[in-house]
Amino acid sequence: MKLFILALMSFFSLGVMAQKGVIKGKITNKINNEPLGFVNVYVPEIESGAVSDIDGNFEIPNLEPGTYSIEVSFVGFQNYRQDEIIVTTARPAILDIQMEEVATVTDVVEVKASSFVETNESPTSMKTLSAGEIERLPGANRDVSRVIQSLPGVAVTPSFRNDIIIRGGAPSENKFYLDGIEVPNINHFATQGSSGGPVGLLNINFIREVDFRSSSFAANRANGLSSIMEFKQKTGNPDYYTGSFQIGSSDIGLTFDGPLGKKASMILSVRRSYLDLLFSLLKLPFLPTYNDAQFKIQYDIDRKNRLTFIGLGAIDNFRLNTKVNDKVDDPETLERNNYILGNLPSQQQWNYTIGMKYVHFFENSYMTVVLSRNMLNNTSKKFANNDESDPNNLILDYLSQESENKFRIENTWDLKGWKINVGGGYEFARYTNRTKSLVSIDTSTFLIDYDAKLFVNKFSLFTQFSKEVFKKRLAISLGLRTDFNTYNKDMMNPLKQLSPMLALKFRINEDWSMNASVARYSQLPAYTMMGYQNNQGELVNKDRLKYIKSNHFVFGFEYVSKWNARFTLEGFYKMYEDYPFSLVDSISLANLGADFGAIGNEPISSINLGRSYGLEFMYQQKLLKGFYGILSYTFVKSEFQDKNGAYVPSSWDSRHIVSLTFGKQFKKGWVIGLRWLFSDGLPYTPYDLATSSTQVVWDINKQGIPDYNRLNTERLKPFHQLDIRVDKKFYFNKWGLNIYVDIQNIYAWKVQGRSYITPDLDANGSPIPDPNDPSKYQMKEIENISGTVIPTLGIIVDFSFRKKTAEEKEALIQKKADKEKAKEEKKKGKQK
Repeated sequence: MKLFILALMSFFSLGVMAQKGVIKGKITNKINNEPLGFVNVYVPEIESGAVSDIDGNFEIPNLEPGTYSIEVSFVGFQNYRQDEIIVTTARPAILDIQMEEVATVTDVVEVKASSFVETNESPTSMKTLSAGEIERLPGANRDVSRVIQSLPGVAVTPSFRNDIIIRGGAPSENKFYLDGIEVPNINHFATQGSSGGPVGLLNINFIREVDFRSSSFAANRANGLSSIMEFKQKTGNPDYYTGSFQIGSSDIGLTFDGPLGKKASMILSVRRSYLDLLFSLLKLPFLPTYNDAQFKIQYDIDRKNRLTFIGLGAIDNFRLNTKVNDKVDDPETLERNNYILGNLPSQQQWNYTIGMKYVHFFENSYMTVVLSRNMLNNTSKKFANNDESDPNNLILDYLSQESENKFRIENTWDLKGWKINVGGGYEFARYTNRTKSLVSIDTSTFLIDYDAKLFVNKFSLFTQFSKEVFKKRLAISLGLRTDFNTYNKDMMNPLKQLSPMLALKFRINEDWSMNASVARYSQLPAYTMMGYQNNQGELVNKDRLKYIKSNHFVFGFEYVSKWNARFTLEGFYKMYEDYPFSLVDSISLANLGADFGAIGNEPISSINLGRSYGLEFMYQQKLLKGFYGILSYTFVKSEFQDKNGAYVPSSWDSRHIVSLTFGKQFKKGWVIGLRWLFSDGLPYTPYDLATSSTQVVWDINKQGIPDYNRLNTERLKPFHQLDIRVDKKFYFNKWGLNIYVDIQNIYAWKVQGRSYITPDLDANGSPIPDPNDPSKYQMKEIENISGTVIPTLGIIVDFSFRKKTAEEKEALIQKKADKEKAKEEKKKGKQK
């Protein structure tokens, strides 16, 4: 045992091995893809750099493994800076640097090369996270959906889900793009009709950078209401094959990348979870399993033509652990398990997105053509008492499919300082739903039985004009978009979804700027609402649904410091129109979406109004002398009308949200970081005890029925937690090892959740009738308190199949010769 401990201590005391890494890449003109030769590339950390060759290629070799920045400058082009470039011995750090040409104007406000991405189309509400920031964030476990919770405006939740709630909007209001190709959902076990789920679908090994916009969307992306997220993927290594093997908190994965001939490269990954094994050992009542695969192929046909293929897919299975109560005697545990087993259905789900992007470069513009297809298959079943032996026990049998075939074409010009984007899109959507379900309304039960098929043609048109004026002191961007489809007459009118956009950026000086934007956005309701049928086969909601609209008003200030930090302060106001409203429960569907299954399968009407407003502050410190951090604070109020037309808090009315991330990179591969999260408690609706306790209602639902006459009148207690992560990296010849320990909720804060109600049980486990009313059960409340320390040990192994270069072979031969010579001299010394 002592020998093992000594060996372990020796291993962790190893410093970075004497191996070297490299930064290499190509520099091109962003608008026409022409290579830029003789460009200066400077690395501040080594006070040296390189100059690109006539084909735009550059290489900076012999770098110690670690994190670096580069500064790129060339006459006639905007200076470029990129931070947190991770250099390892397993693979080169490959950069694709696209520089923007600028007109030469005297006496202008100097625009510095910044670590923080800026665009004239999105001067407000845009934040960017690099691969390094995503990788090391404590508590996120390499899950992109959890990483963005460190940004302002994003709600933080302690629950076992990744619901993305932005500035008080519902989880269904977000759109996601992967290398410019739309992906409907980025989570496993997706909630149909929303965007949430418990585990992220994207493999972080693919991600180069994430652009997050909570307003000021570009016209070619403006089909969401709360946020647009652009995930920019890495390109495969064009020179030789490399790989990565990971074991994390919930899954095991393998990633490969490398060349496919002289002009193409690929990156491919597969992952498999072991949550079912873990949850079984922990004696939890449900057993989730997920599998996913992801790929990207880039083919550079020639200098003016590029093809990119992407793919993303998942297979998810959510089973009930009906043996969880075996050998369990604790009454409280039994009650909690029985409650969950009673109302959760089993679920099987698979989905995929495949897409192709073609880019053709002209002299002063480039054209982008995108073709993609995505599909979701969602199945749920529930049997009374989980007894599948008798078909009469079937309460829910649900099978739904959504598929979309998409085409988008757009062209972007750079004409004498004007940046112009024009394009349009077409989609063919197919939705099917076969549902057989027993439901309760008030104290009566009904059988819903329908088989729906829906086909919709969707169209979009968009344009945007951007220019800097008054000697580059003021940047103006004007956009216009419309979306329309064949679902009904109202939605087919493009004028009703007309979305104008205006964004302004005024540079006070080289450090300070004042930003503003105003826009109107439209989003199509979920297919679950559009395709809902009654038992007679009629589309119930067809004449009642409209596009959801949201008007955004944003104003703020930004300060970019000389120490690689950014400060932003923004106020925002969002006004919602035509929000879907449940005609059964008489509530806005803006309150739903953070649960498993599907939402929107009911009579709906687009009659609801809502509003969300607040203030955000962010301090983002890029890596500086080993230190990094993000501090964000958000005050937000989110309100939607109830059935009486009065504004009441929505389910996402977080009020105060704080996220603090801080860390330090030390020598010899050590990284230590922490993240502290705080949020006011969310509102919730109390149970309707009279209806919930009715025997026919309880026997179907096995959970409490909310009393929507008291919509969101109660509020949970505030929540906070501290997460810590420690990484140790080792670098060897052609491979590297990263071992990390991630501890969530390190001080074991107890989180209050919404309580459960359940019937009292007799000795045989049967519900006890209420002695005062035999048609009801005798009910009791179970407190829902959770919160424990969650430690994770992760291992990442990076490796390469790189062949030794001629110089390396020569150095190895020389090293061997020197070693033999030293042995010979030592032997002669002994003989003397």
